[in-house]
Amino acid sequence: MTEIESANRTPPRPLPSPESATATERPAPMARLVGVDLARALAVFGMFAVHVGPAPTPGGGVGDWFLELASGRASALFATLAGFSLMLIAGRLEPKTGLAGRQAKARIVIRAVILLVLGSALAMTNFGGAGILNFYAVYFLLALPLLRLRARTLAVIAVTLAVVTPQVAYVIRALLTESIVHSIDSYDPIARISGVGVLDLLLTGLYPAITWMTFVVTGMTLGRLDLSSGAVRRQLSVVGPALIAFGYGVSWLVLRLTGGAQKIMAGMPVMKDPGAMKDPGMAAGSFDSPVGGGLGGADAWGLLAAEPHTGSTFDLIGSIGIAITTLLCLTVALDRLPWLRRPATPIIAVGTMSLTLYVGHILVILALPGEAATPPQSASVALLLCFIVGATVFAAIWSRFFRRGPLEYLLNSATKLANRVR
Repeated sequence: MTEIESANRTPPRPLPSPESATATERPAPMARLVGVDLARALAVFGMFAVHVGPAPTPGGGVGDWFLELASGRASALFATLAGFSLMLIAGRLEPKTGLAGRQAKARIVIRAVILLVLGSALAMTNFGGAGILNFYAVYFLLALPLLRLRARTLAVIAVTLAVVTPQVAYVIRALLTESIVHSIDSYDPIARISGVGVLDLLLTGLYPAITWMTFVVTGMTLGRLDLSSGAVRRQLSVVGPALIAFGYGVSWLVLRLTGGAQKIMAGMPVMKDPGAMKDPGMAAGSFDSPVGGGLGGADAWGLLAAEPHTGSTFDLIGSIGIAITTLLCLTVALDRLPWLRRPATPIIAVGTMSLTLYVGHILVILALPGEAATPPQSASVALLLCFIVGATVFAAIWSRFFRRGPLEYLLNSATKLANRVR
């Protein structure tokens, strides 16, 4: 979800902060780095809401609005913060070069391999293709050639990906047939072992790299920006809301002017019944994009939709806007209102050990009595609150004694092998 751990952290108590990426960078303000952890914590809670919360009721109250907002956007925020975390490894404002650059790439590759193994193991459970860790592994590997690019270049690449990749993905999916998919998967050892293979990771899964790299590259762009700069903040305060308005507003208007909304709803029974996603019988098949189908529907109308996980240009743009706005608001709030840091410390702790809590919440879901798939049959507000409170209490207590979460510690230890690179 993030890099999933806060990369290369040696945080002072009570508020952790990442180590400086290079010796030449000027120290980053605490508010910005803590703001990233706080944003990551909200993404964790958003994933909880998607996996164990009740299905939002259309036209419901504030609670239903938050549940609807979490769907798809929480994982998009995770992916964006993953790109930011890559820059904590590769060099924040200035990319690492020479030996330091090679070792940074080696650390990223080691993380990718570990996440692929861990994500594939989780995919072998009833959680199936809903896990994101193995997708993260692919994102990290695809991001390697981009680590030394400047913010402006990364921003251009992100915009290009948002505009081009949804259409390319649609065309490729339309050309795929079940026989082609089965043939590819039959030669794919990852697919044979876990059921989520390279084709899923790149194209047909719930978080396909072909479109989701847009979020990662956006996060890399933010990572290369000086978020303590007033000028940068003012620019982002305009860009974020503008992307939200464009992504969701234009999609809403176009679909209703053209009648596309009715056509999409008619072709997607699951969308007409949000509660169907809570049905274990449907869960296993609901996490893959239909082979030969469009994004968000059986035809090209889905390319105009901005619904979660449609992977359309409008969905990507709107979700990026939410991610940018969320990170900016939290960063500014912690900067302008430093007294917020102390009461927010337990939640910030959640963001520093998101890998541990993400894996842990999946294991708890699988251990729930009578549960056969995700989301669980017992999905409810009460269960969601239990997950949020439990994760916050665990993170707060653990962070009092340890600098990293359990899995974050193991992951960081494994990446020390990169120090042998010459």
